[in-house]
Amino acid sequence: MNTQKSNKVVTTFVLHEKTTANRTLLKDNKPANYGRVFLVGAGPGDPDLLTVKALRLIQKCDVIIFDNLVSKQIRELFSAQAELLYVGKAKNNHSIRQSEINQLLIDKAQQGLSVCRLKGGDAFVFGRGSEEMLALKAHNIKAEIVPGITAAAGCGSYAGIPLTHRGLSQGCTFVTAHAEKTLDIKWQALAKLDHTLVFYMGLSKAELIETQLIKAGLDKNTPVALIENGCCPQQRVITGHLNQLSSLVKTQQIKSPALIMIGKVISLAEQLQWFNEKPSVDSAINELTQLSA
Repeated sequence: MNTQKSNKVVTTFVLHEKTTANRTLLKDNKPANYGRVFLVGAGPGDPDLLTVKALRLIQKCDVIIFDNLVSKQIRELFSAQAELLYVGKAKNNHSIRQSEINQLLIDKAQQGLSVCRLKGGDAFVFGRGSEEMLALKAHNIKAEIVPGITAAAGCGSYAGIPLTHRGLSQGCTFVTAHAEKTLDIKWQALAKLDHTLVFYMGLSKAELIETQLIKAGLDKNTPVALIENGCCPQQRVITGHLNQLSSLVKTQQIKSPALIMIGKVISLAEQLQWFNEKPSVDSAINELTQLSA
């Protein structure tokens, strides 16, 4: 998008001329023969964390193909005119194979439709977005990536847990605990990093994560956090130590979706906690209005 067009979009949104802004952004989106597919990250659950572009697409596209991790609150924002297709995957319950999802995207685009492929978090972080993009490219279908806030960043922030903090962690490492066949994780390398470790899809592997990291040399008293339904009204954060990880999952009855965070930064969670204290959207707007008056 050129600068002139971008400025026009910003101006129209600021002036609340949404129809004009949408028309400006969608003007060049449909090629002559095929539709276009947008691989969109929906973020970690809170609809307020959707990007402006993601919100526009779920309200404007002809078809929305969405996953299990797209929250109910975000689904309520879908266009009433769109064709809605659920292709979610939950543990031991895959509604549709990945190859079938790829073909569905291809078929809808070849019908000349605009397709929003909506995924929880970011499509390129353990979301198979790149696999879908490759399938579309192989069929010469126009596709765009719309980044979203990945769960590690969103859930960490909403739990008051920074991914990095001077003196505590100079980096962070994201790890998936899900594998088609064998889980191949370099445990000793992870233990030596002294990073904040974030495990996606790790609940069923909590005991393995605990034992392997301790065996690899990570201190058994390293702080851990379990974040259940992060960035949603029912968010729950349970903290403890590495040698308690698997027992916490069981005793606290942690359910998916949940994230496992491991590292010294978790010691800041109590001090940085804010989510349970946040005002409603209406009261926040009223406060801002009073300040600007």
